Amino acid sequence: MCGIAGAYSWPDGGPLTDRLTKTLAHRGPDGSGRYDHGEVHLGHRRLSIVDLTETGAQPMVKDGLALTYNGELYNAPELRKELEAAGVRFRGTSDTEVLLEAWRKWGTDGLHRLRGMFAFGVFDERSGELVLVRDQLGIKPLFLVRRGKGVAFASELKALAAELGGSLTVDDTALVASLLYYWVPDGRCAFREAEKLPPGSWARFRPNGDVERGTFWSLRQVAEEGAAYEGEFDLNAVIEDSTRKHLIADVPVATFLSGGLDSSYLTALAARERPGISAYTIGFRAEDAKFEAMPDDLMYAKKVAAKFGVDLHEIEIAPQVLDLLPRMTYHLDEPIGDPAAINSYLICTAAREAGVKVMLSGMGADELFAGYRKHLANKIAVRYQRVPGLVRRPVESLVDRLPVATSKRGFRSVRFAKRFLSFAELPEETAFRRSYTMYDQAELAGLLNPDLAGAVDDVITEHADTYHDNTLSDFVNRMCLADSRLFLPGLNLAYTDRSSMAASTEVRTPFVDIEVVKAAFRIPGDKKIVKRQGKMALKEAALSILPAEIVHRPKGLFSAPLRAWMSRDLAPLVREVTNEGELVKAGFLRREALQKLVDEDASGQQDRSKHLWHILTLEYWYRGAVSARTP
Repeated sequence: MCGIAGAYSWPDGGPLTDRLTKTLAHRGPDGSGRYDHGEVHLGHRRLSIVDLTETGAQPMVKDGLALTYNGELYNAPELRKELEAAGVRFRGTSDTEVLLEAWRKWGTDGLHRLRGMFAFGVFDERSGELVLVRDQLGIKPLFLVRRGKGVAFASELKALAAELGGSLTVDDTALVASLLYYWVPDGRCAFREAEKLPPGSWARFRPNGDVERGTFWSLRQVAEEGAAYEGEFDLNAVIEDSTRKHLIADVPVATFLSGGLDSSYLTALAARERPGISAYTIGFRAEDAKFEAMPDDLMYAKKVAAKFGVDLHEIEIAPQVLDLLPRMTYHLDEPIGDPAAINSYLICTAAREAGVKVMLSGMGADELFAGYRKHLANKIAVRYQRVPGLVRRPVESLVDRLPVATSKRGFRSVRFAKRFLSFAELPEETAFRRSYTMYDQAELAGLLNPDLAGAVDDVITEHADTYHDNTLSDFVNRMCLADSRLFLPGLNLAYTDRSSMAASTEVRTPFVDIEVVKAAFRIPGDKKIVKRQGKMALKEAALSILPAEIVHRPKGLFSAPLRAWMSRDLAPLVREVTNEGELVKAGFLRREALQKLVDEDASGQQDRSKHLWHILTLEYWYRGAVSARTP
């Protein structure tokens, strides 16, 4: 795992590459390098994981090819054997050299062979062409800015913004999207002149200024092929193989262990491969956990650790939120309003201080195997619509009057009920969108400057277009596909990469693996959600190694006690942003609508803590973006 940057046919490209690379130092504290050849400049910051010697240093230059690469190639041993059989001689043991030689032999035609997470730039000295590539599922980020015949690229947007900020314009539609979702979809970028290379794609830049783009992997196609699959397979064997491959490293590897199904499953598999492996879990201040009505995940994490001989480390999440908020906003690159990023950052920081560079995470299982409450809730909503209105209306009236919290504690069941009723009677795509986004269309428009009404329409339409862009007849797998194309790369993989790399730690996601994804979409929806149980196919697979009390426990939350923070630590900041924030001053947000959110949350009648947290992150991000444009 590393940080990459570079410039091609760009004025002052060498010094620019140096400055971009310096901004990425946290991604790779173990080494740095730069390659120059005419109009191309490649930079690299190294976090040494595999082949810790100089034979793994980057940019790697060999026989006319130069490579700067961020990621891990989990099938590197198999590819190495194949290449060696074809006559290739390797200098070291790094997966970087395997990737370089795979590119030499197959070029873009070999990209579908790669199993891992990666973003890289490769330059051919003979043709003068630079190609940028991003992995199949968007695990690793790659941002770029094009000007004339040239391009500048980096692993993080903040590097480009710091150097080119005076010429970058905030994309209002991307900010509107971030308010809807509390993150920026992977297909958009917070700055208008910048872009993210799409997952499973490449871009070739030629000396004459021509640009060619291609796709080497399609999640939609994988899902549709999975729906037509009629064979049998062992899901546990697929996940076990992925976990084993994700343990490849020449440094210590640990796991996240929340005590939930996904992290417990991976930790158990990893412990079987590496006895005594370390794991890290989080706990909260007792008063915060009580106020938020949070389940006792720590109890389950301790049970898993004891059963499988895992060395468990507990990290209490009682952070100085006022200090962490601006720091996390900076590291997250774009406005992301999920406080789970703080959890990841603090866990990775503790692990790094203990000498751990690599962590395994259960990220992705919920999206692929229908494990979120919204998946079950949307299925229930279809049945709810059949209930006579004479029965529904009194229930809805009662729930509307119930408070979500008192001054001493919150009521999760009431929050869930209010959330459910906000989308239960809507059409499928609209209901799915409302089940996990922050506002309905009218609420979002009412919060914003009226001039942004068109942007609201665009964002809503983009969601509908993505949701319907498939031929799946399976309702549950339509939701899983939409989540895997929107929610997973736009939020979960994005914050996991940025928050972990801020602590100079690599996080690997064995569920977000091309073979596991193929397996997931071969499973019909009625095997994923059975009666009122989500993620059943994964649970059945996990029973091969985990006890039933862990597999079938109530779903936990990798989140934070937001209501407690909002009512205590962050209350003064919320007032400041509402009355004198830059977003309000700029006319982007309406003060009256923002104040209404604050009042509803304070009264306990509605849970607006997540809305307000995201507005705080958006405010801090916007302040940074505005200051970057100031000479």
